[in-house]
Amino acid sequence: MHDLRHSPASFMVNSGVDLFAVCKVLGHASYQSPQRYSHLENDTLLKAVEAGAAKHKAW
Repeated sequence: MHDLRHSPASFMVNSGVDLFAVCKVLGHASYQSPQRYSHLENDTLLKAVEAGAAKHKAW
């Protein structure tokens, strides 16, 4: 049963859903549990780096 949480958590996080919202959807009291369930895709990580670089460039 617990393995079924990995896919929805990962889908939500990679779609930009806040980790605290994922926490509530999965029924956890702490954000640490869904943090373990969610797995970021490389594209999501790349977008985060690009967003940071764009902010830095505008500085």
